[in-house]
Amino acid sequence: MLKNVPSRIPLILLPALTLAPLCLAGCSRPAFPMPGLSDNAAEQRRELDEIRTEIQQIPLPAKSRYLAVKSLTSWENPYLTVQGSMVTLHVTMADANTSTLGSGGLLRPVGARRQDLNVRTSDLPAALNAVPQTAWPYGRVVAVEEAHDAPASARPELRRNMELAMKTLNDIGVVVYEWQEGGPALR
Repeated sequence: MLKNVPSRIPLILLPALTLAPLCLAGCSRPAFPMPGLSDNAAEQRRELDEIRTEIQQIPLPAKSRYLAVKSLTSWENPYLTVQGSMVTLHVTMADANTSTLGSGGLLRPVGARRQDLNVRTSDLPAALNAVPQTAWPYGRVVAVEEAHDAPASARPELRRNMELAMKTLNDIGVVVYEWQEGGPALR
């Protein structure tokens, strides 16, 4: 076996020479696309397109309606509170009783129709798609606010998550209404 090895190559370099082609092959990109990765990306793109078409069934927002809202107690559309590692989706379901008798009172409180869901930013499109169309009275607009009680050290991560949430909303065709701390506040 060692008879075929040229005498100029020391035996100590033989394992390195046999492993070198394998190491170099591992560093290059494959000539063909990997089916697992491309299928997953295509699957995610297809799911996002389906979500986008379903959300587009909600009418476009009416600025005259949602710009007039000055407090959280009167905001009726879904809204987001963005935190460092997640997003809280607040949804107020539409009142099933169309009568104005007792609306908002003891027998029909608005708080009983409100749901708060903690969601990863990556799952935000699917979560918004699950919100019924009756919970969007202003149209396809979502108010977005930063969490106010975050420490100063968490602000950069919070801002990155805020930008990611707003990009995600824009990608699925939802209008973003960003609430500022100095401006209208959702309190």
